[in-house]
Amino acid sequence: MPDAVLGIDIGGTQIKAGLVNAAGAIERQARVDTPLNLAALRDVLCELLQGLAADRMLRGVGVGCKGVIDPSTTRIDCQPGVMQYLEGCVLLELVREALGDANVPVYADNDARVALAGECVWGAARGRSDAILLTLGTGVGGAILSGGRMLRGHGGIAGHLGHLTTDPNGSLCICGNRGCLETVFSARVMEAQAFAAGHRGLVTSLAPDASCAGVFAAAREGDAVAREIVREGVFKLGGAIAGLLHALDPEIVILGGQVSRAGDTLFAPLAAEIRWRTRTLLRREVPLVTTHMEDPSGIVGAAALVFSAG
Repeated sequence: MPDAVLGIDIGGTQIKAGLVNAAGAIERQARVDTPLNLAALRDVLCELLQGLAADRMLRGVGVGCKGVIDPSTTRIDCQPGVMQYLEGCVLLELVREALGDANVPVYADNDARVALAGECVWGAARGRSDAILLTLGTGVGGAILSGGRMLRGHGGIAGHLGHLTTDPNGSLCICGNRGCLETVFSARVMEAQAFAAGHRGLVTSLAPDASCAGVFAAAREGDAVAREIVREGVFKLGGAIAGLLHALDPEIVILGGQVSRAGDTLFAPLAAEIRWRTRTLLRREVPLVTTHMEDPSGIVGAAALVFSAG
């Protein structure tokens, strides 16, 4: 009998894979740098996956990847950036070829939806019918659970919450729009603001190359510039989430990604910002929580695609 599920996360810098058990624990894992072309990717996947699954019978494989992915075919319909060479590829074919198994079930989806799938099976969205997940990293990703089903929309774009317009005249975004959420709030934005503050000669403890975590740490210690960066970011993120609550009426909002690890320095003021914006219409407080799964690699979420498929 098949006894193992393989989860794979294809990221811009690394490909991570591992065997995941029914409790959502990783039994073994490995990672490699993401190749720069398709031929090299095929070779890397073959070595990586066969090494992990050498002595196991696979129940199925789940794959998470950035971009727009059709889960019914596992085809990558849109993949901007350094992994554009994957556009048009069918992940099922790549995985089966790498494993040398033409019959293993393969499931795939956008990395943010994969993260929410993991939360639905083992984490904060377990037993929920309506939830929003935002991944706050160098950019902003998102996924929506509505009526117990992952919201995909007509063309599979639904849930790309980082491209919610927050400032119609704002900065250009990678998606071609202006003023998207991820152009006003992300780790990259906060780090750029820290650099700009130092370049302008403002008095601050922030180094010119301060990380997002460094900005939050300085804000906790009372640095005025860092506190202003956090305040402005929370103001904009809170407004965007409030709009999502009015549009989608979720039971819970889940935040993941490196920015969410700032703890109460982010969550306390963000919850207050959302509360005053939504209390009149919603008349309830929507829980704002961090992801419950402790795996930041994406492996467990990818495996959840298999477990949730039955």
